[in-house]
Amino acid sequence: MTAGSREHYRWVMTIEPESKDWTWVIDTPCVDCGFDPGTLTRAGVADRIAASAAGWETVLSRPGVAERPDPQTWSPLEYACHVRDLYTVMRQRLELMRERQPARFADWDQDAVAVAGDYRGQDPVAVGAALAANAREFADAYRAVPERDWTRRGERGDGRPFTVETLARYAIHDVEHHRVDVGLPARR
Repeated sequence: MTAGSREHYRWVMTIEPESKDWTWVIDTPCVDCGFDPGTLTRAGVADRIAASAAGWETVLSRPGVAERPDPQTWSPLEYACHVRDLYTVMRQRLELMRERQPARFADWDQDAVAVAGDYRGQDPVAVGAALAANAREFADAYRAVPERDWTRRGERGDGRPFTVETLARYAIHDVEHHRVDVGLPARR
């Protein structure tokens, strides 16, 4: 993002872009949402992804769903758009790792995507339907992973390595954490 677009971003979003490296959740429990990577099994990945979409339709039917609780926090609608898109990005990364080795992921600037995609202006019903469909597609992609592919590798633009298994941990934490961000129950 250029300096000029960052200024535009601040004016439009008033939210500081995410700068925290969340990859620590691959190995360490998250005290904020309760995600524990040690409890995630390969056999349970697909069902856990599918289950992470539950409850969003209720969130998206709330009055004021596009309103932010404060200027620095996304609205529930913005979080739902992010989760919808996250399922797709992570599915594409999984597919890339299964197609070629080594896989190199394109950078994904979630904050720029939120601005360009007008997350606050989207239709909550359409977002809910797409979120559920994208979760099913991502879960199905993990259901199709044979045992021999769980150690296939991919790398983010910043050089952070992933395997098919650690990508699942990272992605599941992200979608489960955002459930808590909008008031849905943490997974136990």
